Amino acid sequence: MDSLKTRGCCTEKQLKVNGDNLERIDSYFSSCSKLDSYNWLREVSDLDIPEVVEVRFKNTRKGFYRNVNDLRLKRGDIIAVEASPGHDIGIISLAGEIVEKQQRRAKHHGGREEMRKVYRKAKDVDIEKWKGAIDKEEETMLRSRLIAKDLGLNMKIGDVEYQGDNTKAIFYYIADERVDFRELIKVLAESFRIRIEMKQIGARQEAGRIGGIGTCGRELCCSTFVTNFVSVSTHSARVQEVALNPQKLAGQCGKLKCCLNYELSGYEDARKNFPDTGTSLKTSQGEAYHLKTDVYRGIMWYGFGGGGGQALVPVPAERVAEVQKMNRQGKIPDELIEITITLKSDKLEYTNGAGQGSLTRFEKERSRKKRKKNRPPRNAK
Repeated sequence: MDSLKTRGCCTEKQLKVNGDNLERIDSYFSSCSKLDSYNWLREVSDLDIPEVVEVRFKNTRKGFYRNVNDLRLKRGDIIAVEASPGHDIGIISLAGEIVEKQQRRAKHHGGREEMRKVYRKAKDVDIEKWKGAIDKEEETMLRSRLIAKDLGLNMKIGDVEYQGDNTKAIFYYIADERVDFRELIKVLAESFRIRIEMKQIGARQEAGRIGGIGTCGRELCCSTFVTNFVSVSTHSARVQEVALNPQKLAGQCGKLKCCLNYELSGYEDARKNFPDTGTSLKTSQGEAYHLKTDVYRGIMWYGFGGGGGQALVPVPAERVAEVQKMNRQGKIPDELIEITITLKSDKLEYTNGAGQGSLTRFEKERSRKKRKKNRPPRNAK
């Protein structure tokens, strides 16, 4: 059952259901499938028969399908959908009014007539056949790697996905250059007796499939929640004032880390009001050049040219804009930054009370009475 985790953490109990799929994966808040989508309209939408549903398959593959048979479908239902050829088995990730918004978010431009159809809810026979196809994926991947190596192809087959009806398989491969795999397709088709489809993936998708721990100490983002991979450039590092060290900026896939784009928009918004960093500041002490910027603190660091050991001077962004304005007017300030010292007469008194209190100060002290000694009277003889 470990191979079924790539389909959405299905358990044996959830797969052994009757034809109506009474037991569904209906948890909205706990799932280990990164392809799950959060339905934030579930409390206000009461649509039992959705027109379009979002269906997830293996890895990052999703699709939108039409409910032409007016079935009562909900999130988590295992259904049989139209494929080319035959049918495929998938799990509904979204159903209801939220699907239309998800289509706009995914930039799905195809009309409803172009969408493939939902055939039925998966029966026991469909699920057993689906499970059998999934169990063969790892063995097929290992054998296909040996075949590609024997043919001398400079490529790596990273994953294999069988169709639900066990008539077609998608081979995901990685290659740095163009590969002629026509002979490979013939050999694979003869070896496994199925239709073959080759699909190239990038290094980020491969890292997400393998998984691992990042430099931050957490599980890789690409293996947990990132499904749409966007390009990452060194511009993101420059805007955030990150040192351009390839060893630290690269992830396990060898590409720039996806997390460089997480706070990029925030830094770009914060830098809109910053003055131009390419303009030097002219003072009576010399000409100062920009070296680095602390964006969220609003501080720009400048250094005077000519002195290798010259210390950096932190200058507020407002002061930098003021000095640049003075330079444009032909004025040269005496100091790069005006230093004002404000002395406060009020002093805070500090008292260290540690160890002054006793641990038994709340306990009642026992009264001690002096015992009178039995002394003989003075007149006693």
